[in-house]
Amino acid sequence: MASSIVRSPLNPISHHVTCKPSPYDHRSRTTTAAAVTIHRPYPKQRRRRKVPVLACSLQSHNADDDHNVVGGRSKTELQRIPDDSPYDDVSKDPNNNTNMLPRPLSSTHSSDSVSHLRVAYQGVRGAYSESAAEKAYPYCEAVPCEQFETAFEAVERWLVDRAVLPIENSLGGSIHRNYDLLLRHRLHIVGEVKFAVRHCLMANHGVKLEDLKRVLSHPQALAQCEHTLTRLGLVREAVDDTAGAAKHVAFHKLNDTGAVASSTAAMIYGLNILAQDIQDDSDNVTRFLMLAREPIVPGTDKPFKTSIVFSLEEGPGVLFKALAVFALREINLTKIESRPLRKQLVGASDDNNNGYPKYFDYLFYVDFEASMADQNAQNALGHLREFSTYLRVLGSYPVDTIML
Repeated sequence: MASSIVRSPLNPISHHVTCKPSPYDHRSRTTTAAAVTIHRPYPKQRRRRKVPVLACSLQSHNADDDHNVVGGRSKTELQRIPDDSPYDDVSKDPNNNTNMLPRPLSSTHSSDSVSHLRVAYQGVRGAYSESAAEKAYPYCEAVPCEQFETAFEAVERWLVDRAVLPIENSLGGSIHRNYDLLLRHRLHIVGEVKFAVRHCLMANHGVKLEDLKRVLSHPQALAQCEHTLTRLGLVREAVDDTAGAAKHVAFHKLNDTGAVASSTAAMIYGLNILAQDIQDDSDNVTRFLMLAREPIVPGTDKPFKTSIVFSLEEGPGVLFKALAVFALREINLTKIESRPLRKQLVGASDDNNNGYPKYFDYLFYVDFEASMADQNAQNALGHLREFSTYLRVLGSYPVDTIML
């Protein structure tokens, strides 16, 4: 039932990473932009190479579209923006204004004021990610994509304007795949959306609760409804996403199978809701990131959050020193996540470890409550850069304070 997609291999990160001088090291009192100029340790791409992009399109309800749970694919070919060029001037010619790209958005540009945007999300129509995209950009055209990586590539290659993708859930934890993709791609976090997840058990019209023998949904959704589904004696089967499960049940007119998905998915695919709010814990919230090609200019007029990623040399107390740069300045950390550097092992091998290295190298993702327009936050990152081997600001953006 899961769709297939050609995935690009994840580029390994070089262990010896050096940082160019950061604009945050300047102790100026003026407001600075959200992005730090850091050497990107990835191979350069050829300039203006045409690359096919896999992206989902909104298609009619037909057999070809429904053969896969998560929808069809369409190929689009366009010129790739050179990876080594700045976003604001592709031509690098100061006298040529024809290739100038949009300027960074200001934090005063609310999502309500940005209309006619194409916003990518992972899944099919009726997915929770679609609802999150519509909350982030109420007047947008939501564009479904088969995989998380497809959404990243769609933004980078100008197929869409933004992407809204999940990063963590209050019950299931972090979405590790998207943490890895944030590092691989050059998108900026420009906002966040917190969305309350409310699961429903649904089936085709005429099917009663006692008729069901099995239920389809995303593995995380099935886990979040474990007690309810166990009490009902239903066999659980995992598929790629919740809305895809509802679509599959509706298209194949299954009489002994239900789906766990949103009420929106039930409405779209014409299913009957047998039970609402079947999640085991009512405190089920997913946090989504809003991604764009350009950063926003951070402000101080509202609560801001900043997301960074860094790596450190191996040694006693090094992580303590890194986190102390925030504690010394009374900056609150809201999230810390570690991810291994792919194919990067540190520490000499010895006989006691059967020839294997003693240590693994890690990246640390940190969110903290401060705007990069705040001199205190700039000083903290300047301090951190003194002993980090790699540092990148992923975005400085307004905090979402409205729960839906």
